[in-house]
Amino acid sequence: MKTSRIAQDAAKVAASFSQADFAPRRQTRAFAASLQAVSANGDVALLSRPRKKGVKREDTSDDEPLSSPASVFDIEDVPFEASASSKRKRGLDSPYTAANTKSTSTSTRTSPRKPGVRPGSGTVGELKRAKRKPAKRVVNEAGEAEMKAPENWAAIYDAVRKMRKERLAPVDTMGCEILAEEDLTPRDKRFQTLIALMLSSQTKDTTNAIAMRRLQTELPLPGLTLENILEVDPVKLNEMIYVVGFHNNKTRYIKSAALILRDDYACDIPDTIEGLMSLPGVGPKMAYLCLSAAWGRTEGIGVDVHVHRITNLWGWHKTKVPEETRASLEAWLPRERWHEINHLLVGFGQTICLPVGRKCGECTLSEKGLCPSAVVDRKKTVKRVKMEVVVKGEEKETVKRKKTEEVVVVKE
Repeated sequence: MKTSRIAQDAAKVAASFSQADFAPRRQTRAFAASLQAVSANGDVALLSRPRKKGVKREDTSDDEPLSSPASVFDIEDVPFEASASSKRKRGLDSPYTAANTKSTSTSTRTSPRKPGVRPGSGTVGELKRAKRKPAKRVVNEAGEAEMKAPENWAAIYDAVRKMRKERLAPVDTMGCEILAEEDLTPRDKRFQTLIALMLSSQTKDTTNAIAMRRLQTELPLPGLTLENILEVDPVKLNEMIYVVGFHNNKTRYIKSAALILRDDYACDIPDTIEGLMSLPGVGPKMAYLCLSAAWGRTEGIGVDVHVHRITNLWGWHKTKVPEETRASLEAWLPRERWHEINHLLVGFGQTICLPVGRKCGECTLSEKGLCPSAVVDRKKTVKRVKMEVVVKGEEKETVKRKKTEEVVVVKE
C-alpha cells in the first residue's frame, strides 16, 4: 500500500521521538575544542579541519568563522545561489525529468506544439500556457511612479489557497511558527521561535522538528530556555542538533546569540528587524518571520527559496536573489497578505510545485492556463508501415500491407 510523502515524514518524526539517544557524527578533537572555546564576550575561537591537498575550501562549509561576511546573511542564501548558478544549469523553468538526463531511441524532440496532458493526471483537454506579465513600474495620472501588479495575480493566489486547503504540508504541522511549547512564558516562547528559525536553514521541517524536540526534552527543566542554552556545553548542544544542516555553524551562532541576548536585550529577543539581524546567523528572511511570529508585527515579507523560486516561475518578476524578490513583492502585494504568503507558498512548494519534479499535472494553475512555467508531456504520432510476407514455394510474395500507428511521448 502506498503512503503519502507527509505520512512518511511524520513517521520519521514519531520514530525519532521514541529513540533513547542519537549517535552523533564523528568530530575531530580540534573541532570539539573549538566549540568549547566560547569566551565571555561571545567570540568563538575556530580551528579549521584539515583539508586534502588541492581541494578548495568552499564559502559555505561548516567551519566558516563568525567574522566572515557570509555570517551577516541567512546561511541558506549562499548554497542556493551556488547551486542555481553552477549545478542546476537547466534553470528555474526546467524540472528534472528523464529526458534531461538521457535520450532513448523511441523518444524524439519535436517543434513546439500545443501542450497535451500528462498521462495519469486526471485532467481533460489541452492546456494553455500563460504569458509572463511581471509587475512593472508605471506613472499614474498625478505623475507619480507606482508598481502595477502582475496580471491575474489574484486568480493565481486564490487558486493556490484552495489547493493548500486540500493538501496538508509538513509546514502546517511542523513549521517554525508552531514548534514553540505552549506552556511557557511569553519570553521563553519567543526564544524558542527564534531558535526554531535559526535551525531551519537548509533543513526540512520534519528534521527541524526532531532537533527542536530534543532541545525541549533533553535540556534541564524547564527545557529550551535562554538560561539553559547559556549553560549547556557546546559539544553537547552540537550533538543535540546534529540532524540539521550546517549544525556546526548553528551551534556557534546559537551560543553567541545567547550571550548577546543576555548582555544587550535583557534576556529577551529583539523586537526590531535591525536587532534581530544583528544576531549571528539571522538574515532578513528569519528576521521578518520571527518579528511576525514572536511579536505579532508584520513589517516585511519573509522570502525563502520556495517563495523566490515559485514567484519567478509564475513570472511575477525576474529576480536573482531572495532579497530582490522581497523588494519586488512588497512594492505591489497588499500588506494584509505579507504574513501568510510565506506559509502559503512553502506548503505549495512542499506538496505540488516541488523543487525537483513539479506536479504540473495535478496543479489547477496548469488547467486554467495561469502558470507560464507549466510542464506537460507532448505527443507526436509516428506512422510506420509494416510488411507481411508469405512464402509460396521458393518465391516470396508480398500479400498485404498493414499500417500501424505508434505514439511517442516526448517529455519537455
